[in-house]
Amino acid sequence: MGHHHHDEPILQDPKRRRRASIILWALLAPVGALALVMVILLWPQGNYDKFALNGAMDTAGGATMQVGTVTRNVVGDCPSSQGLEDVGGKVLECQVTYVMPESGGAEIQLEIPPEMLQSRDARAGDSIRYLDLSAVDTTSGSPYVFVDFVRTLPMVLLAIAYGLVVVLVAGWRGTRAMIGLVGGIAFMVVFMVPALLEGGNPVLVGLTGSTAIMFVALYFAHGLNAKTSTALLGTLFGLGVTAGMVLWLTDAAALTGANDESAITLSTVAPQISLPGLLICGVLIGGMGVLNDVTITQSATVWELAESSPKAPAKELFFRGMRIGRDHIASTVYTIAFAYAGAALPVLAIAALSNQSFGITLGSGAMAEEVIRILIGSIGLVLAIPVTTAIAVMVVKATGTGGAHGKRTLQSVGSDS
Repeated sequence: MGHHHHDEPILQDPKRRRRASIILWALLAPVGALALVMVILLWPQGNYDKFALNGAMDTAGGATMQVGTVTRNVVGDCPSSQGLEDVGGKVLECQVTYVMPESGGAEIQLEIPPEMLQSRDARAGDSIRYLDLSAVDTTSGSPYVFVDFVRTLPMVLLAIAYGLVVVLVAGWRGTRAMIGLVGGIAFMVVFMVPALLEGGNPVLVGLTGSTAIMFVALYFAHGLNAKTSTALLGTLFGLGVTAGMVLWLTDAAALTGANDESAITLSTVAPQISLPGLLICGVLIGGMGVLNDVTITQSATVWELAESSPKAPAKELFFRGMRIGRDHIASTVYTIAFAYAGAALPVLAIAALSNQSFGITLGSGAMAEEVIRILIGSIGLVLAIPVTTAIAVMVVKATGTGGAHGKRTLQSVGSDS
């Protein structure tokens, strides 16, 4: 009898299960259908200059970007000051890097800026990207200009290591999450970025793209079940809050989006792009990832609590879920804030060396945009947790979860939702 009691699922009212599924899909289906329609309507037509930046860089006519391998470093006459003696100047000494072009030919001399060499020398075997101006009629100086180090190999190795760690620790679910991540990034590159480059409404593009990614990524990684549907509802609520706040603050706080080199370059070569709109879209994409994390965790928490205490009333389930949710809020807020504080250390160091107050530094330019981004994302996250918890409790109670074998029952609920 005891064995039978623990292994057989408690019979539940199929009408209640069906009702919970209908409620969830009644809320989600219109949103999903609208997102699909908007993706079709906003799908980019390719009506923008894909080579605008190439043309902007090729100002001298004939300049090309090349890659080469460092062979050696020698202290000698700076390539940039060669020929100055002829006009009464002085040839300076510096570290000259010899590079073998990937395209073939003789070694070339390259002068790497001293601020780059302060942190790390260019070593033999390093791959370097440089601008070749040799086809241009230059009267003095070196025809080769250092651009950057090529970091492809270490980054690829790191990405492979990341994928292996996730798959080995999280198993098949981790594998699905990785596939969903790659698919989401691909969708951003194929749909969202070209749509913005064509001058599409950034709020519509951001909300449509984020919603579509969340629908596919969440269900693909976590399964087509009631827990995932609950988390998705909470995520969409948080995205709505984030969109409303960033729309208001972009104007109220005079956020221009033109506070770094990339934004200024974009405004030059693609004037149809709205930089404040690009900022709004970026906040929505950033908020999407954090919201996904907390809503999935919160939804799963309520299910686990319902399985361990099947007779607990809805109010008790909600408050027990929120106790865990508050800890999650605290840890996530720390994570977001400190992640940016670490990235912004150079800005904070500059502030410490100037006579500006800390408040003025936080309220200026790119720093203000990042602070507002953190605060808006955190508010959306904090508000999404009680909403997700409440939805999860309602769904759990509507399905009539019961007993230690709730897991099997919940799986049957999942297949309905």
